[in-house]
Amino acid sequence: MDFLQDLFSKPYPSEKAPEVERLLEELIKIGKSDDYLAERHMPGFNMQHRHNRARQIGARLDEIGGLALMEYAHRQVRRKASKVLAEHLEYCWDEVGKWRA
Repeated sequence: MDFLQDLFSKPYPSEKAPEVERLLEELIKIGKSDDYLAERHMPGFNMQHRHNRARQIGARLDEIGGLALMEYAHRQVRRKASKVLAEHLEYCWDEVGKWRA
């Protein structure tokens, strides 16, 4: 059901589509190249080992479309990257906007 809903109804205003699409592309790229979580502290990750830029993207998505857009982005990561990366994103985004892991 989410697939059809995502296909026909986007949880963001049409004028924000270019920005949202760019952010989603970047978010997926981060997951595939760096992951959203690290096993130890390293550059680009915060003290909780969460990817800084992925959290910034989550915050911007929340500003644009709230939890509905963050959930949409999560589904896109799951579809275009992997189930495991989507699970990592859940923890990366903990406490970003209304997101709770």
